[in-house]
Amino acid sequence: MSGHQRELTLRFLAEPADVNYGGKVHGGVVMKWIDQAGYAAAVGWSGTYSVTVAVGGIRFVAPIRISDLVTVRTKLVHTGTSSMHFAVDVSARDPMGGETRLCTHCVIVFVALDGVEGKPTAVPAWEPVSQDDRHLAEYAMQVMELSKGIEQTVQRYRAAGEL
Repeated sequence: MSGHQRELTLRFLAEPADVNYGGKVHGGVVMKWIDQAGYAAAVGWSGTYSVTVAVGGIRFVAPIRISDLVTVRTKLVHTGTSSMHFAVDVSARDPMGGETRLCTHCVIVFVALDGVEGKPTAVPAWEPVSQDDRHLAEYAMQVMELSKGIEQTVQRYRAAGEL
């Protein structure tokens, strides 16, 4: 039933295998969680296999500690013809109590693929309804524009042989 699951939430405990030598969860592990939640959200929206094409604006705001209750929330904030942009918040708290803290935020983009040739395929359109929706959609587009600018800069450095 594609086009109906706009939001998705995953919850789990940070495990000993997730942490670095400082006792905090590795940034790469957090990025894996973001990708997994994004994939589940993209498949839920599109109804078909989807792949990650970009992550933009990722910010690690606060550390996640071993045994923290982690929440990864995705929210669809923009659709293109075959693409889906999700705002993702990763938060954590002590499962025995305490305040929930925002730990990471980003925008992740997936493209839906057909099951035959692996080519991009159309996704159900989503239109902002509220003012908050419009702000999130604008934010997602700004983040992705910044990412495109970074890509262009890297390409210039590569072309000049500086990277």
